[in-house]
Amino acid sequence: MESKLQIISGKYRGRKLFLPASARPTQNRARIALFNMLESGIIDTNTKMMVWDAFAGSGAFGVECISRYGANVIFTDVSPDSIATVRKNISAISSESNAKIVAGDAIGAISQYAKTATLVFVDAPYDTAELGRAFVNKLARAAKTGTILVWEQEAENTVEPNAEIWETLRDKTYGRARFLILSKK
Repeated sequence: MESKLQIISGKYRGRKLFLPASARPTQNRARIALFNMLESGIIDTNTKMMVWDAFAGSGAFGVECISRYGANVIFTDVSPDSIATVRKNISAISSESNAKIVAGDAIGAISQYAKTATLVFVDAPYDTAELGRAFVNKLARAAKTGTILVWEQEAENTVEPNAEIWETLRDKTYGRARFLILSKK
């Protein structure tokens, strides 16, 4: 699919990203705002991060983390088209050593990746808001204290996090997308 989506900053700034056919990508301007929020004291950009891009789609969030921070990223998705697209995007920037690409269910992978991830992106399909909630609830039981979670939701169909487990650091809406940036208590 022809895309206007690109890597915003860092080593690979300006490179175009491939998109799977069924993509609903987070637009460049919303991703710029999101990363500006993260870099305003929420994450330590000088520390090597382990990022998990759950429900990866094109892998845009994880690829951006590789470009900006040299992060190691785990990409999970159940769609073969999405997995092929993530592989293409990683290959295009020659960053295979920074990426682990897993064809599989993000919820089922929580027991494997929650303990090591320091930054988790959750962008479940908008038409399945409950899938995002189920992921976040299960992640809450497995993630370590201080894990940062970026939960993208459809602005018109939002789900609130459990305030006893997650501290809300930012809550911003950009067009159709609502970004909750949370920290595990």
